[in-house]
Amino acid sequence: MSDETEWIRLAQEGDQIAFGRLVVAYQTPVYNLAYRMLGNAAEAEEAAQETFLRAYTHLRSYDPQRPFHSWLLSIASHYCIDRLRRRRITWLPLEEEVIAPERLASDSPNPEAVVAQREQEEQIQQLLAALSPTDRAAITLRYWYDHSYEEIAEALNLTVSAVKSRLYRARRAMAKMIQEETDNAL
Repeated sequence: MSDETEWIRLAQEGDQIAFGRLVVAYQTPVYNLAYRMLGNAAEAEEAAQETFLRAYTHLRSYDPQRPFHSWLLSIASHYCIDRLRRRRITWLPLEEEVIAPERLASDSPNPEAVVAQREQEEQIQQLLAALSPTDRAAITLRYWYDHSYEEIAEALNLTVSAVKSRLYRARRAMAKMIQEETDNAL
């Protein structure tokens, strides 16, 4: 039995320390998903907290046949989609993504590489902002979290074919926006 499986079992029995371990294990992926979707650090923190609160209160309904991270990110993506539908405003540009501790230990890139990476992240955030909340969630789950079509369908309450269609249309829309930016720059 893995540590995660044991933590889930104990948390379902009311062990708050075990649930705290799950929070520590998944706080970065949940925060990053929320940040990609909401585009604001404070809102992403609030969304992450709300995700873990909802996960804790519904932990007894968790199906152990399903990957825990998929279930948890599904809660986060639904919460973020609801927030986006309620606010209906333009995203703020990407400021800074949480960097995993193991990435901090690597050699620091040169300043030009840092600027180039930030510009690319800002462009990606702007492209994501132009998509519908559901398409944004599908793109984020697929390309940042490498979820399968089936996992995305389950997380967003869609069919697999609907996920494939949404991803295809979203990629086409993003490619078109990139092409328009390129044409305008020339």
